Amino acid sequence: MAAPITYPGGKRFAFTICDDTDMSRVETVAPVYRFLEELGLKSAKSVWPLPNRGPKTIYDVSHTLADPDYCAFIVDLKRRGFEITFHGAGMGSSSREEVIAALHRYEAVVGELPRVHTNHAQNRDNLYWGGGRVDNPVVRWALRRDGLPADHYQGHVAGSPYYWGDLCAEHVTYVRNLTFDRPNLSSVNPSMPYHDPARPQVRYWFSAAEADDVWEFNQLLSPERQEALEREGGVCIVATHLGKKFAVDGRMNPETETLLQRLAGRPGWFPNLSELLDFLRQERGAESDRMAPSEWRAMQWTYLRDVVRQKQAQRRRHAERRRQAQAAGRAGGRS
Repeated sequence: MAAPITYPGGKRFAFTICDDTDMSRVETVAPVYRFLEELGLKSAKSVWPLPNRGPKTIYDVSHTLADPDYCAFIVDLKRRGFEITFHGAGMGSSSREEVIAALHRYEAVVGELPRVHTNHAQNRDNLYWGGGRVDNPVVRWALRRDGLPADHYQGHVAGSPYYWGDLCAEHVTYVRNLTFDRPNLSSVNPSMPYHDPARPQVRYWFSAAEADDVWEFNQLLSPERQEALEREGGVCIVATHLGKKFAVDGRMNPETETLLQRLAGRPGWFPNLSELLDFLRQERGAESDRMAPSEWRAMQWTYLRDVVRQKQAQRRRHAERRRQAQAAGRAGGRS
């Protein structure tokens, strides 16, 4: 069992947010960041430097660093103490040349190159993605049930048109890998951040608690789970999309607002993502370079169980929404 973590200032747990930029627009996320700032909660806001160059996608509504107003918003976020991170060159697959252009654009706007990268969806330039994220053959098989070829993800494959693994190894410190349906990541990945010799073009990997949208975020941070996180002295990094209904028409989701206020009132440490990961590396010293094989084996099984549980919950939620919509339609027809 890992030794308890001694947090700065005598705090009893650590919490931060890793916000992927999907569906992010100034008007949808600015109210969320204002609220986080009021509460003293830091987070990492990822960006796409380049606009969509390929076929239309569901992500086309998102702003990128090609939008002047969004650039100004991102620069202001950094000035106010939030961390800016990299979600790939763009919302679609990007060639090596496009990734290089995106890194130049990122540096021109943000003033430095990114320390954190998170892979996006099914982009071919993703690093060690799909079944390549894991070693367990059963988990790998489950991840490859998406109809994509085994060699679809090529960001780490030297010679591929999508290769940029050398640039990642040179410039990026942390990349996100497995996500879990629980706030306390120390309970499943106490060695975080960790280096994986089998995936050498990433310096350090980190895990996260998965909350795709505002509904899952509210479930993840229920009062009971917050209490457990504090009691266990855990580390929570929430991987989410603050552009997915956290604020509508400029107003925060009321339940999210209450939960975040409750969280901010607890004796937690609320750093930015890189700040937290740097601290964990320093706390663990040389141990952060490797993970025990037993921990990695257990993580992969836990990840698979959590993914299955979350997908089942998503299906139930979508079915309930359809029933509610149908009921509303019938009621409207009778009025």
